[in-house]
Amino acid sequence: MARSYKAWLAGAGAGLLATSTAALAQEQLLDPLPTPLPLAPAEKGARPRTDPSVLAPAAIKLDPALQRLAAPAALGLPNKPEQVRIVELRPLSLKDVENLAEVNNPNLKAIASQVDQAQSNLRSQIAAWYPTLSISANNFPGYTGGNQATTRKVPSPVPGLPATTQENYTSTSRWAMAGTLSAQWDLINPQRVPQISAARDQFEQAKNQYLISLRELRLQASQAYFQLQLSDDTVRIGQESVRASLVSLRDARARFQAGVATKLEVLEAETQLARDQQLLTNSLADQSIARRSLARLLDLPQNISPTAKEPLRPLGVWTPSLQESVIAAFAFREELDNALLDISAANSQANSAIGAVQPFLSIFNNLTGFRYQGNEQVVVDLPGASGWAVENSIGLQARWNIFDGGAARAQYRQAKQRAQENTFNFASTRDKLRFEVEESFYQLRQANRNIQTTSREVISSRESLRLARLRFQAGVSTQREVVDNQRDLTQAEVRYATALAQYNNNLALLRRRTGLDQVAVCQSANLPSAKPVAEGMDNVPVPPEPLQPACQAAAPGAARSI
Repeated sequence: MARSYKAWLAGAGAGLLATSTAALAQEQLLDPLPTPLPLAPAEKGARPRTDPSVLAPAAIKLDPALQRLAAPAALGLPNKPEQVRIVELRPLSLKDVENLAEVNNPNLKAIASQVDQAQSNLRSQIAAWYPTLSISANNFPGYTGGNQATTRKVPSPVPGLPATTQENYTSTSRWAMAGTLSAQWDLINPQRVPQISAARDQFEQAKNQYLISLRELRLQASQAYFQLQLSDDTVRIGQESVRASLVSLRDARARFQAGVATKLEVLEAETQLARDQQLLTNSLADQSIARRSLARLLDLPQNISPTAKEPLRPLGVWTPSLQESVIAAFAFREELDNALLDISAANSQANSAIGAVQPFLSIFNNLTGFRYQGNEQVVVDLPGASGWAVENSIGLQARWNIFDGGAARAQYRQAKQRAQENTFNFASTRDKLRFEVEESFYQLRQANRNIQTTSREVISSRESLRLARLRFQAGVSTQREVVDNQRDLTQAEVRYATALAQYNNNLALLRRRTGLDQVAVCQSANLPSAKPVAEGMDNVPVPPEPLQPACQAAAPGAARSI
């Protein structure tokens, strides 16, 4: 008996993990062909409709605590330095960031406007089902006036007598106006239905694109917030490294002055301090860039920069399996619906193209009225004449473009070929969606493993540094050992923070790429109220480093010509 596709997939996956190559070959002989996949039009419909219920709607107003962070005017443009000077650092949580992004982001507002445009276009196409009524006026009113005199010679009837002169005078003074009221209704229009269908597909695509943009905006907001958290953590690591280097340099100088250490150990401590100061400098720059990047995404006021209120920690655990995640992506991702709508729109455009060479039939009614007052081309002065006239015509109008050189047929084939292209695009999109889910799933596992390994590395490196300091103070070790262990600790802490940020980033990617939000929230750790301080570094300040021009800061002899 043929098995279902899901059962076959599960059996194949289990066979890859638990059976040998010979057993898998035997299974393939028993069931060589899987059950065919169901077709997308049978699952989603040939013209799938947008389902906003699969995604939480975007916020339309800010929380009361965030009212001061409303977006500035869309056409606002600062023209003074004090208008862009940062006067406030505003701590934000991840929830605050999502709320601000959904309400303030201008790109999401622009895409919402595109949905309205598509709806208006659909309404304009539906108007083809209704009759049209128009009115036109000619000479409303028009005046014609003037005099004309003609002189001509009339020959005498009597021979020998001179000819006589005859003069004629005509006068015109007339007011006139005319108007036409026309009504027309297409009874048969082969292009009407496919054009409306194509416009309806475009409207559905615009709504899907809004949902896609909303998912993408939430992902970008989360990623920008994680990047800001990572930069904050890197700044903290840099500050602690500088403090540790200052302690090491202080001990090395004290031992050198006591005569129990060499100048080399002092130089090694100074070198490590320079490395840690460089790390701190780079981290501060990355922190400033991350803050302004998040401010741009949230469209905050020009004089406010956001900061991370929450520390960098894992957000939760992804509960669905890989297979469930892939199937959810196929069910909830609007990109597949848009691919099907592309096929439908191309078929509608093909029907509209071929409709150009089919018969059209319409009914019309024209009502014309004419009114005048005055005389026109009268020889003598007569009293003003007046009159009016009304004419009405009703009938059928037929039009059939029998031959157009094959243009309509060629456009029909082109649209059908575009529909076939969109069919292949659907397959490409399907494969891309699956790969994206699998990529994020495997990278989430990798980041989870990295968190475990780097956390152990941080603990062991911290203990190694403590022991190296004790050995150095006891005189059984050198400054090189302290410097190496301190550098290992700094790198381990940076890798640990990076692993945490990558884990949260891949968790957000899985939410975006599957349409699911099944994340088991991590339990909050019981942390002490006071921040732990490393022994011997509680009173060590981090002195500010003045920023010198690059030409003056360059070490002499560092660059040599070849």
